Amino acid sequence: MVDNRYATALVIACVLSILATVYLSVAVGTQHWYQYSSPTVRGEANVSELRSLYEEFMDGEFDEKTYSDTLFRLNGTVGLWWRCVLVPGGPQWYKEPDVKVVLECRSFSLPQQFTPKYKEPGNHNSGEDMLRTYLWRCQFLLPLVSLGLVVLAGLIGFFACLCRSLTPTLGVGVLHLLAGLCTLATVCCYLAGMDLLHRVSMLPDKVDGSLGWSLYLALISSPLHMMAAALLVWAARSHSQNYYRMTAYRVA
Repeated sequence: MVDNRYATALVIACVLSILATVYLSVAVGTQHWYQYSSPTVRGEANVSELRSLYEEFMDGEFDEKTYSDTLFRLNGTVGLWWRCVLVPGGPQWYKEPDVKVVLECRSFSLPQQFTPKYKEPGNHNSGEDMLRTYLWRCQFLLPLVSLGLVVLAGLIGFFACLCRSLTPTLGVGVLHLLAGLCTLATVCCYLAGMDLLHRVSMLPDKVDGSLGWSLYLALISSPLHMMAAALLVWAARSHSQNYYRMTAYRVA
């Protein structure tokens, strides 16, 4: 039999784990980690330049400077797997002041996730920026590791329920703790990478950058995983101590 306190702790831990996993999954799959606010398009010359950037963004070869400049100028958003820009839906961008804008996105392919970053974006002769390169790779890999740890913890917990045993609960809690740490590391790597990018690629005048809701979802999921881990570890340790006390009492 499982004490009601431990059963309650396990139920709360499961709810927290599910919430954290949903939040992290949504964050990984959406592009609103960082967003730029650009000034309104003015003048035909400016429109031609922006249209050229947009066409290169959608159809050109993958280049960090090209897509970064486009994100800066066209109210872009960038996540772990997606980069998007807001463009007018009509053909005449500057003649229609109230034109409806549409979101156009491109995904980062797997090879692009491992493309080196350079000290001067777009200049392959400037040398590889090892810090930015590995920060980008970590922000891509760590959330996948986090989700994998949660799936493994869920499988262990499922078989523990079938066996009616609380013994594996400690391991499940440790896996949740590692998942929370991986998620927190993902957010830290992303913020550090964006800060370094803005140091080597200065934002144009009147362009502002801000954190998006996807990043906040990932940030929220980290403490939820850690709280689930704390409850699971507490339930496992407390149940183990009570079990040994009862065994010692019966032997005595």
